Amino acid sequence: MTTTQASDMLRRILDYSSRADPYPLYAELRKTPVARQEDGSYVISTYREITDLLHNPHLSSDTRNLSRPAPGVASQAEPSFINVDPPEHDRLRRLAMRHFGPPHTPRLVTGMEDALTATVSGLIDDCAGKEQIDLVDDVAYPFPVAVICHLLGVPREDEPRFHHWVDDLINSIDYNPETDPKEKLDKGVQARKDLRQYLSGLLEQRHGKPGDDLLTRLANDDGPDGRMTDEEIVSTANLLLIAGHETTVNLITNGMLTLLRHPQILQRLRDEPDLIVPLVEELLRYEPPVHIIPWRAAYSDITVADTVIPKGSQIMLMLASGSRDPNHFHDPDRFDPDRRDNQHLGFGSGIHLCFGGPLARRETQIALSQLVHRLDRPRLVADPPPYRRSPVLRGPIHLHIRQGDG
Repeated sequence: MTTTQASDMLRRILDYSSRADPYPLYAELRKTPVARQEDGSYVISTYREITDLLHNPHLSSDTRNLSRPAPGVASQAEPSFINVDPPEHDRLRRLAMRHFGPPHTPRLVTGMEDALTATVSGLIDDCAGKEQIDLVDDVAYPFPVAVICHLLGVPREDEPRFHHWVDDLINSIDYNPETDPKEKLDKGVQARKDLRQYLSGLLEQRHGKPGDDLLTRLANDDGPDGRMTDEEIVSTANLLLIAGHETTVNLITNGMLTLLRHPQILQRLRDEPDLIVPLVEELLRYEPPVHIIPWRAAYSDITVADTVIPKGSQIMLMLASGSRDPNHFHDPDRFDPDRRDNQHLGFGSGIHLCFGGPLARRETQIALSQLVHRLDRPRLVADPPPYRRSPVLRGPIHLHIRQGDG
């Protein structure tokens, strides 16, 4: 594939007309595992090469290591730890993990089981008797935002404010100055400012006060790595709210869409509740919530599949393409919850492996289990459904489901 052909293929993948089914285009792209673009960036589309790069210490997550700024990547005074490199990344991640999972907070997810079940059950209760529901608006969106806000200590009455902020931020991730109005980027920048200002206000109220929410714990923690600055805490909370919420919405929605397209598997899940664990892992491979890591930077010259990527180059990692690579997965375009050794890229890999993955998994397991058991003969109103604009965090913006005799 020539550089011009590769650039045209990427444009087709990013174009909204391909959002419902980008997988045939990924298959074409994989014929050239490392595809140089006309702007000098590189697109990586095969499993082995993506995995190798995610574990390569010469790959940087810091925008300052790009030869030229990536469009839409706004500089932050204090970026979250997914946008910095070791050793700073490792320090910040350790500080966050002390309060988000094992070994210091081993029962965070399991201790929320009853609350998670009650929350999603209440949302499904509200759908009872309705001939038609929108899975996104009625269940998949409000469920994880309630969970993340609870973890952070955000008042319930403030939850609706996040919808607007998150939408504008997500829409700005894939900003292209050649095709998108500048308003798209400006809205994302403003949303980031508004969200950080709001979280800073919450944090000011937490210093020196007892509490179990994550903001309070981070504000008063004096562990072996010291304490996060207020800016670092706000950046971490911002990351949790956006990444933890948006990916889970897409995972639940993509999951229900996939089950409705595979009614035999949906019925099997009703009959075999334990199937939900491997089924969600297969969803993370087959219809992942994150399709693309839109940029990484080469610390130095990196050789990938016999191609030398120069220092400072922008690198785009096509995670969803890698998880459908036939050289790593047998019959990759088949949804198979019995798939063994399912080492997908749904949550990335390497040092930036999604640290909220265990919570997202459990939220999705509970939500899908409740939905398939409690919705009355659910069926799709439209297939494909309308999708969100972003090719990076891909999922339906609405999923209308008819139930009962309607």
